[in-house]
Amino acid sequence: MLKHDTIRLIHHAKTPRAAAIAGILFGVLFSFCIINLKLSMPANLTDMNSWTDTNRSRIAITMELMPFAGLAFLWFVGVVRDKMGTYEDQFFATVVQGSGLLFLAMTFCAFAIGAGMLTAYNIGGDQVITPNIFQVNQSIMGQIFSTYGVKMAAVFMFSLSTLWLRTGAMPRELSFITYAMAILMFLSLSLSLWVLVIFPAWVLGVSIYIMVLSFSRKPSGSMDGMTPEPAES
Repeated sequence: MLKHDTIRLIHHAKTPRAAAIAGILFGVLFSFCIINLKLSMPANLTDMNSWTDTNRSRIAITMELMPFAGLAFLWFVGVVRDKMGTYEDQFFATVVQGSGLLFLAMTFCAFAIGAGMLTAYNIGGDQVITPNIFQVNQSIMGQIFSTYGVKMAAVFMFSLSTLWLRTGAMPRELSFITYAMAILMFLSLSLSLWVLVIFPAWVLGVSIYIMVLSFSRKPSGSMDGMTPEPAES
């Protein structure tokens, strides 16, 4: 019995650190991909000559890194859900998982369209990817990712912060801040770069907090390596 308890405590001690590492990787890689993609796109969509070899190389790097960002996000979601344990609300847990998977699927679809355009342009140049085709595909990418994907990210944040409030796994102040950021993302109609990086910045901030907390010697009650206590109703 003592050995079983020791193994369980070691598992819970490693769980938040695994979530923190995955979240930090996702936040850094995803933010880099979004910023690099935005800066690499030609300002004038009708001038395909502005899509230089340097810019195409930067976009290719972004396309190669995005799957690793997605893998880190999946790991982050899985470890965070595991941390909730038996106190996890099945309804909100389903919404967390579903919205997270939808966000990731839409992101991959959008970036796959971009990768396809890049490959086609490298093969046939502007004879294959004309300015009109480029504009259409970029609009599709923007709608999939910046509209629907970002909305799913906002739902993920909202439902996860609700789980935090119900389980007491994270400070109430962080949950309320997450609510505010999620509402901003959900209601925003802007495709500004700063709106797009809110989600990875939030994951990065939460992950850093979890990492710092996992090394502290505070008693159980937060994500410090022990199972959280359910919040009082």
